[in-house]
Amino acid sequence: MSRFLFQAFPGSGVPLYRQLVDQVRRHAATGRVQASDFLPSVRQVAQELQINPMTVSKAYSILEREGVLENVRGQGMRLKTPSGNGTIRDRRQALKPLLEQVAATAYQLSLPPSDVLRLLEPMLEDLNRE
Repeated sequence: MSRFLFQAFPGSGVPLYRQLVDQVRRHAATGRVQASDFLPSVRQVAQELQINPMTVSKAYSILEREGVLENVRGQGMRLKTPSGNGTIRDRRQALKPLLEQVAATAYQLSLPPSDVLRLLEPMLEDLNRE
């Protein structure tokens, strides 16, 4: 990878741990991080982004609790294979924070909902083909 996996935007108004959580989910959804890939260590992320290690640890803990990551003793945090388990309600709830971010960004860019849906549909179709 030419660029570091994560970025931090301290002035965005979004807590840094939430930014990391969203970025992990986005990288998993787009395939930049594949199932069974290890994420950079807490220390690496904290040093690269110049943020508190507890912030990274909090993000990783949330993702582990939600079943996105698993802690492999002595090796680090690994992206779990999507299981499709859980109720549809649980899976919708997991998606909601990302959709809220998309909705807020679309609003800031003055994009109508129809444009957002038109952009999203081909992305979903591409993922379903894989």
